[in-house]
Amino acid sequence: MRKTLRVAAYAICVRDEQILLARWLNDGLPEWTLPGGGMEHGEHPCDTVLREVVEETGYRVEVTGLLGVKSRHVTLPRRFGRTVDHHGVGLIYEARVTGGELRYEVGGSTDMAEWHDLDAVPALKRVPLVDYGLRLWRERPVAGRPGE
Repeated sequence: MRKTLRVAAYAICVRDEQILLARWLNDGLPEWTLPGGGMEHGEHPCDTVLREVVEETGYRVEVTGLLGVKSRHVTLPRRFGRTVDHHGVGLIYEARVTGGELRYEVGGSTDMAEWHDLDAVPALKRVPLVDYGLRLWRERPVAGRPGE
């Protein structure tokens, strides 16, 4: 079975009781996610999150801390009955907006970005990473992952 590894970096940007989210197009079905994405070969994850936030939201950010890591190991179906043993590692950073203007990504994996009230997040159609990231942001676990 083929093995794949994807390392990504994401930002939690919270201000005035609102969180910045990007709308990801998952097979044409929109879901809200944290701004961020895959690390390019040779790129530092901190640089990845800076680049990805600009691409997906238009904002320049400053990383203010590393909140934790999300590790996901799954077997994924592929074409022709094949499967892939996939390991995804996401570094979740806390960041604050330092410049730029909110705009939507064109031709990428997201189609819009928006600030959402923190108390409205549970009603949003969102990927699990949003809840995981908010849990890290609230709990700030020393080991970089929430307790069970």
